[in-house]
Parts: sequence; structure tokens; C-alpha cells
Amino acid sequence: MRAALLILAALMALPVPARAVDRLDGEAIRRAFEGNTVSGRYTNGGFFTEYHDPDGRALGHNGWQPNRDACWTTRADQVCYYYGPQTDRTVHCFTVELNRDLYVLRNAGNAQINALASVESGNPRKHGDNGQSWYCDGLISKAPALPTSPLMSRRRLAAR
Repeated sequence: MRAALLILAALMALPVPARAVDRLDGEAIRRAFEGNTVSGRYTNGGFFTEYHDPDGRALGHNGWQPNRDACWTTRADQVCYYYGPQTDRTVHCFTVELNRDLYVLRNAGNAQINALASVESGNPRKHGDNGQSWYCDGLISKAPALPTSPLMSRRRLAAR
């Protein structure tokens, strides 16, 4: 019995290996993506590359077409992308896992892997808005917390 306790104590003293995959919270996602370019492949084979501008714009292409009125924001444990004007908008939210330098984006709704990506520092692919006005209607990754007063909306705060 004493030998078993000594072995157990010795095993507990061993360093715990790091987890292979870390699930990122919204703040960690923001720190990784903001001001950087996220590029990768969807599980269906399509390629994407988007510069995550600190003002909330997602510049580049989402695999199928150049982005226009594409925006990004973080939530408690997700990154969400909004593509197109309000009248014809698509929204995609993902949880993000990090395995060394590979980011795994899972659909927030069903947890299926949507894409694998890497993050490049800055905007090395020179993604831009091509001189077009961009409309993110307050969907800004660094938007302030919701006010306690119901008189001031998030949209009005983001417009400041």
C-alpha cells in the first residue's frame, strides 16, 4: 500500500503535458486576429484570406468573392463575420481552437470544423477596400460595452 502511495505521489509530481489544443475566448481571438491576416482553407476546399482591420472591417475575400461590407466582431467565445448589406446579410460565427500555429474554426451552431487557418502578422497581402465606402453598422470588434441607459444604442456608440 505504501509503495502504491509513493508511486502515486511521484506521478503527481511529474509535469503535466500542455494540452494539444486550446479553445480561445473572445479576447484571445481578438488579440490574435485584430490587425492581422487570417488565411486558410475551408473543409470543402475553398481558400480564404481576410485582413482583420481594427475598425471591424474584414478586407480580402471569403473564398468565393471579394469582400464587400464584410465585418468581424468577437463575442464571449466566438468570432463572427457579417457579409453584405443589412438587406442581404449572411452571418457566420465560429469558436476558435489553437494547435501550435494552426487555428481551427468550428461552426458555433453544430461544432463542425469549418476551416483551418493561420495568422499572418499585419496585412502582407495588401487587402483593402478598393476605395469603396464600407458599411459595418456598428459591428466593430472594439465597440464599447452596452450602456446601462436604454436611451443610447450600441449603434450610436459605435458611430462616435
